[in-house]
Amino acid sequence: MGNRLLSLLLATVAVAATAGLAEAKTVIHVMHQGDPGWVKAYGDVARRFKEANPDVDIELIHTPHDAYNEKFSAAVMSKRLPDVMELDAPFLANYVWSGYLQPIKPLVDADLIADMTESNISQGTYPIDKELYALGLTDSSVVLYGNKKYLEAIGARIPTSVDDAWTREEFEDYLEKLSKLEGVKWPIDTFRGYGIKTEWITYAYGPLLESAGCDLIDRKTWTASGTLDGEACVKALSMMQAWVNNGWVVPTSSGTNQFYAEGQPAALAMGGHWFYAEAAAAMKDNIVVLPLPKIGEKGVSPNGTWIWAISATSENPEIAGKFLSFLLKDQGYRDYAKTQSAYPGLKSFAADSPLYAEGGPLAVAFEQASKTAMARPPHPAYPTITSAFMQAVDKIFNGGDVQGALTAAAKKIDEDIEDNAGYPPFDEQQ
Repeated sequence: MGNRLLSLLLATVAVAATAGLAEAKTVIHVMHQGDPGWVKAYGDVARRFKEANPDVDIELIHTPHDAYNEKFSAAVMSKRLPDVMELDAPFLANYVWSGYLQPIKPLVDADLIADMTESNISQGTYPIDKELYALGLTDSSVVLYGNKKYLEAIGARIPTSVDDAWTREEFEDYLEKLSKLEGVKWPIDTFRGYGIKTEWITYAYGPLLESAGCDLIDRKTWTASGTLDGEACVKALSMMQAWVNNGWVVPTSSGTNQFYAEGQPAALAMGGHWFYAEAAAAMKDNIVVLPLPKIGEKGVSPNGTWIWAISATSENPEIAGKFLSFLLKDQGYRDYAKTQSAYPGLKSFAADSPLYAEGGPLAVAFEQASKTAMARPPHPAYPTITSAFMQAVDKIFNGGDVQGALTAAAKKIDEDIEDNAGYPPFDEQQ
């Protein structure tokens, strides 16, 4: 009887100890966006991490791309920020200024920091304290995709590097010639179908305007009036409005891809690097990748993408950093990213990405990163800046008055900055 009682007591202690271990398990919440392929990739990484770290649970919170900012705002309001989150790089200044993020350098592996490209460091750095708050496996760019058959038919020059990109004169001449070519319904798809719920208009169209001498805001005084509604921007948006009025641009109603859709009705496409994988699979040798055209004296291209940060409210930042380091080094994650023509943000990933190597089909995109990349304004008012600008472009492309739309956008941006007392210490940076 005594032995049975002792066995029972020992079993009870063992169960209690097991329960205690379960309760002691650390839970790391990770918020991310992406299509089903990425959802599976993140799930696979989380499973591998848990196998290596059985005392940690990774809870993934998937939020669709178009609803991400709204879901993040809801998390802020409920004071339930995830430990690890994806964020769109141009929103970083707003998140840091608002106190949502903590410096990431002390929390992730030092060899990852050393592995970052300059563009990756730039997109994750807060301009006031120069601290790194986010990093990623990838960066991004937009290039001009061309249908080789159509371009040869009009005798278009094919640039081989950023340095010999098409000039505005060449670009508009080719658009006009393509508009008259049999088989071409629209000379160019600028993906208007993405609408104003995403960053596309600011991200992709902004560089063309910046090439023309325009900018969304004065980056020294942090005022938009006199810049966004100034002469250079009015001329640049009038130029793009003329492309739309001429019938050269795929309309919003035709969706988000007429470049390699059935019949290939669009001859050119302003597309992100991620567009290449599907386009090349459909078009084979008929696709050509070109640098963005030089509308003014110099070419400009975008950078910045979805990168990873650790929230200031995380109760386990070291473990969050451990997971993030594991994610960015995970070979399965990198292998999947390569299938999506992911743009390298780490040098080791670039070395393992033949698409971007010299002579590779996307080499010109990687060349843009070092020669023409220009970040979106790194200011806490960025959410208002991009929203006001995208609404203005939408009005202009739908036939609205260019000057009026830009003046209204500039006023909205300046009012937001004034309402926040200049977003100190940004008000002292003039």
